Amino acid sequence: MLTRKLFKSLLGAAVALSTTSFELKAQELKPTEVQVTAYKTTMLANGKDQVLITAKIIDSKGKQVQGVVRPVTYKIRGDAAIISIDGVDATSIRKTDSTWQSSLKGAARIILRAGVLRAPIKFEALSDSLTTGATEIHTIQPGKAHSVTSDKYKPVTTTDKILGADISFLPQLESRGIKFTDNGVEKDALLLLKEHGFNYIRLRIFNNPAQPKGYSPQKGFCDLNYTKQMAKRVKAAGMKLLLDFHYSDYWADPQQQYKPIAWMGKDFNTLKDSVKAYTTYVMKQLKDQGTEPDMVQIGNEINHGMIWPEGHVNNLDSLAQLIYAGFQGVKAVSPKSLIMLHVALGGQAEESDFFYEAMRKRNVPYDIIGLSYYPKWHGTLEDLEGNIQRLSKKYNKQIMVAEYTHMKREVNDIAFNVPGGKGIGSFIWEPLNTWEAIFDRTGKSNELLDVYPAIADKYLK
Repeated sequence: MLTRKLFKSLLGAAVALSTTSFELKAQELKPTEVQVTAYKTTMLANGKDQVLITAKIIDSKGKQVQGVVRPVTYKIRGDAAIISIDGVDATSIRKTDSTWQSSLKGAARIILRAGVLRAPIKFEALSDSLTTGATEIHTIQPGKAHSVTSDKYKPVTTTDKILGADISFLPQLESRGIKFTDNGVEKDALLLLKEHGFNYIRLRIFNNPAQPKGYSPQKGFCDLNYTKQMAKRVKAAGMKLLLDFHYSDYWADPQQQYKPIAWMGKDFNTLKDSVKAYTTYVMKQLKDQGTEPDMVQIGNEINHGMIWPEGHVNNLDSLAQLIYAGFQGVKAVSPKSLIMLHVALGGQAEESDFFYEAMRKRNVPYDIIGLSYYPKWHGTLEDLEGNIQRLSKKYNKQIMVAEYTHMKREVNDIAFNVPGGKGIGSFIWEPLNTWEAIFDRTGKSNELLDVYPAIADKYLK
C-alpha cells in the first residue's frame, strides 16, 4: 500500500512530467513561419496563366500549426495579381497595387495570375513575429521549338537500384578537423555510409570556385582537383559516382544560375563550344585516373534554365542547345555514363511536364529524370508520388529523387515504387551536416543513420 507521502511524491512527479511534456509539445507547435509553396514556378506571360500557391503557418519542425489565426500581408513584386484566396474574390482585400491583407487560419489556397511581362515575380507572405514565406516565379513566352539534333537517341537504362548521398562538403568538414564516428568507432565517412546501405555518391563540381565571387574563394573546394580526389575515394570504397555539373563558379539552383567568369562576354556559339570542351576535359581527367562517372547531371535544378541569361528558361532553344553541348561532352569520353536532367519540382506536376515536354520537342537526349523534393517548396508526399508516376509513364524514362532530406522512409518508398520498375532510387543531400543530418556537428552518428540499413534491405537486395 502506498503511503500518503509516497503517493504525493509520485503524483508530483507525474504532474511535473505531464507539465514538461505539455510545455515541450506547446513549444514544438509554436508558430514560427509562414510557409509558401507554389505549384509551378514557371508561368506563361500571357495575362491568363494562373498558379495555386498554398500558405501555411508552421512550427520550427516544419509541421502545420492548427487552430492559429494570424493577419497576413501578401506582397507581389512583378507583373502579377492575386485573383482569389480560398475561393473568395481577392478584390475586396487588395490594399495597394501590390499588397493584399487577409487572416490566415492555419492554411490558405491562393490563386495568382501572371501578367504579360517576361520577368521574375516575387511573392511574399508577411506576418508579425513569423518568418516571411516567399517564392519566385519566372514568366516566359516559349516560342517555336527547334530540335538540337536530328539523331534518334535510345536512352541508356540501368539495372542499378540507388541509395545515394551527396557528400560534396566532406573535404571542407575534414579540413576543420571533423572526424566521423559510429558507436564510438572512427571511420572514413564513405565507409560508414556504405556499411549502412549506401552504394552511390554524388559530387558537385564548380568551374572556378576559388575566384573571389566563387563558391570557395581561394580554397577552391568542389573544383576539379578536389573532385578528382573525392572520386578516387568513392571508387576505392567500391561505390558508384554521380557527377553534378553546376556550370557555374557558384551555387546553381532555380533562383541563381550564374555564368562562370571565364565564359563572360562569349558569343553563343563560343559559349556552346566552351560547355562541350569543359565537360569533355573534366570527364577525361576523371577517366584517365580510373574514376569515370557512372552518371552525370547536365546542370543542377535547371527548371529555370542554366548559364543565364543565354540558357534561361525564357530561351528554351538556347537552353536545349547548352544541355546538348554538355551531353556531347560527356558522351565523347564516356558513352556508357547515364545522363540525368534534374529539376527542383518534386510535386509540381504541371511545371515538370512543361519542362520535359519542352526538352522532348527539341529532341534533347538524356536518360534519367531527376527531381528534388523538399516539402517546404515541393508539395506533399502525394504530390511527389503522383508526379513521379506521371512523368515516368509519359516520357518512358527511369526516374529518381535526386535530392531530399526529410521523411527518409516515405521518400524512398515513393522513389523505389514506380510502376514498371522505373523508379531507381534517391540521393539524400549533404547528410553529413545539413538540415536533417545523419551525423551531428562533431561527426558523431545519430539514430537517423540507422534508418538506412532497412531501406537498403528492402530495395537493394
